[in-house]
Amino acid sequence: MLRVVNRVLLGLAGLVLVCAGGAVLAAGTGLPVPSWWPYDGPDDVLLSDADRAGWRDQGWWWPVVIAVLAAVVLLALWWLLAQLRRARLAEVLVDSGDGEGALLRGRALEGVLVGEAESMDGVSRAHVTLTGRRSTPEARVSLLLEPRAAPAETLSGCVNEAIAHARDSAGLESLPSEVRLAAAKHRARRVS
Repeated sequence: MLRVVNRVLLGLAGLVLVCAGGAVLAAGTGLPVPSWWPYDGPDDVLLSDADRAGWRDQGWWWPVVIAVLAAVVLLALWWLLAQLRRARLAEVLVDSGDGEGALLRGRALEGVLVGEAESMDGVSRAHVTLTGRRSTPEARVSLLLEPRAAPAETLSGCVNEAIAHARDSAGLESLPSEVRLAAAKHRARRVS
């Protein structure tokens, strides 16, 4: 989601800058511009004295300016905190049966998942990342398959064995997972 928000914000900022720059460039070079265009010609200024001082006497002007600037600052802080937030889950809350729960390091659970996935037949390499909340983790699993591997069997084994064992051992009700399969590059065999 953060990737989508970043792309949308970057796209909107770029569109606004291109439109504003195009308007100024068109008027500044003396190109014919429509009557509703904000700038008339090369001698026109972007913001006249009357435009700058016109709203000061209105009672609603300063509260609106302050509210808009406060909203921009809050959105910028939210965006900054979202960028700095960890993508990896540091710990998983395990139900220990006493009502309190225990904390399991996220890297430990990732390591166990990697080890079990790499021990499956046909898997060359595995990478696991836990995301989400500590009470409801989610797993992103990437498997690099050897040339002789059967993708359907490997996927079934990963879901029914490695992920199921991790879910059961951590005492989780569910462990939603996204499994990505990729084929390892290899040279063609020569037949003689």
